[in-house]
Amino acid sequence: MEINRFFLTALTVFLSVWCVAQDNYPYVSPTATYLNDEGEETVSTDNIAGQAPLTVTFRANPHDIDGHSPSYEWHFRMEGESKEMAVRYEEDTEYTFTLAGTTRVTLFFRPDAGEEAIDSTVFMVTVSESKLVFPNAFSPNGDQINDVFKAKEYQSIVEFHAYIFNRWGQKIYDWTDPTGGWDGTYSGKDVKEGVYFLLCKAKGADGREYNIKKDVNLLRGYIETTSDN
Repeated sequence: MEINRFFLTALTVFLSVWCVAQDNYPYVSPTATYLNDEGEETVSTDNIAGQAPLTVTFRANPHDIDGHSPSYEWHFRMEGESKEMAVRYEEDTEYTFTLAGTTRVTLFFRPDAGEEAIDSTVFMVTVSESKLVFPNAFSPNGDQINDVFKAKEYQSIVEFHAYIFNRWGQKIYDWTDPTGGWDGTYSGKDVKEGVYFLLCKAKGADGREYNIKKDVNLLRGYIETTSDN
């Protein structure tokens, strides 16, 4: 009886110590922070989707690491590819995705040197295919409607340069950000109503190259109206 009682007491103490040790064992709870297509800061723990260039900050968020010497490995690999795109060794890392498709991001966490790495979390980052579309006309008349000539649709554009020329081939404006555009002025003065020419050279995250050439109708006297019917 005494031996059994001693054995049960020892087993209880062992299990209590083991459970406490397990509760305090180092672990991570990774997150990914990025701006979505609406420009809102978003925090994710698994799948991410957006257009290039997509910058994501990955954080390991370690717990119970006092007394330990943890190490981190962030692995970036495009789905369907055997070769890794990058490996990072810091606790928190930032990466800009510029290729269309899905990239697997895996964090390997070691509580101490020499211990086996823990494959803790996988993020799937999907970048959309590219798109770039311009309108045929705009009306810079100050009515706050279609006052600027710019891309009406674009996504996953990683290189961009657009030019506006007049009918004599003179460059009167250029811009390098797809969110930008031309307000219908040259050297601070309104240009005349008429036809101008757009040349845009761009590249998408999917490798697609754009070489857009088209007429641009500047309709300064046009007033856009809406109907309640």
